Amino acid sequence: MNQSNRGFFSSVPPVTLNIIIINVICWLAQMLFLSRGIDLSDYLGLHYFSSDQFYPHQIITYMFLHDPSGIMHVLFNMFAVYMFGRTLELVWGGKRFLFYYIITGIGAALANILVMFLRIKFAEMNLSPEMVAEVYVKGAALIEKGMTYSDPAMAKLNELLYLANVGTTVGASGAVFGILVAFGIMFPYVELMVIPIPVPIKAKYFVIIYGLIELFLGVWNKAGDNVAHFAHLGGLLTGLILVLYWKKRNKKNGRFY
Repeated sequence: MNQSNRGFFSSVPPVTLNIIIINVICWLAQMLFLSRGIDLSDYLGLHYFSSDQFYPHQIITYMFLHDPSGIMHVLFNMFAVYMFGRTLELVWGGKRFLFYYIITGIGAALANILVMFLRIKFAEMNLSPEMVAEVYVKGAALIEKGMTYSDPAMAKLNELLYLANVGTTVGASGAVFGILVAFGIMFPYVELMVIPIPVPIKAKYFVIIYGLIELFLGVWNKAGDNVAHFAHLGGLLTGLILVLYWKKRNKKNGRFY
C-alpha cells in the first residue's frame, strides 16, 4: 500500500470506514451469489411483515445490501457516509455514531413497513368486506396470469398486496438520511456544493429541501418509481428525534452533544 492510500484510510474514522467496507463487500457478495442463481436479498433484504420471506433480522441486514445491477446505488450512499458520517463520528465518537446509524436504518425500515400497511388499509376502505376477501383469496392468481380486476379499487388493492408479498427493500439510504439530518442540525451553516445547483447551499436548507422532495415523491407515488421514499423520510425523522433528544439532554450537562 502506498503512502497516499495509507493517508486516505487513516483520515477516515474506524466506524465510518468499516461501514463503507462492509457495504462494498456485501454488494460484491450479492453480485457473486446472483451469478450462481442465489439472490441474497431474498434472505437479507427487507420484506413486508406478512410475506413468507420476512424475518426480523431483515430490519438490520437490509441496510447493508444494495442494487447489484449497478454501482450507482452503493456508490452514492457510501459517498454520503464518507462525506458526512466521518464528521459525525469525530464529534460523537464511534459508539454513538454506530448506534445512530443502525437506529436510523431501523427507523427507515419500520417506516417503510408502516406506510405499506396504511396504504393497504386505506385501499381496503374503498371496498366492501366481500370484495376485500375476494382480492385476498384470488388476487395473486390473477396477477400471475397477467390479469387484474376491472374495478379500479380492487385492482389497486391487489397491486399493493402483490407488492407487499414479493417486494424487497435494500440500501443504506434511510441511515444516510439520518446522517444528513444530523449534519444539518449540528453544522447548519456549512455550505455544500450540490450538483446541479451552481451555487453553495447551507446544510440546513439542503436537508429541508431534500426532505420535502422525498415527501413529494412519496405522496406522488409515480408508477414505476421503485425508490422507497418513505423509508428515507423514516430515517430522517428518526435521526431528527434522536439528535434533538441528545441536544436537550446534553444541554442540561453544559454540553451541546
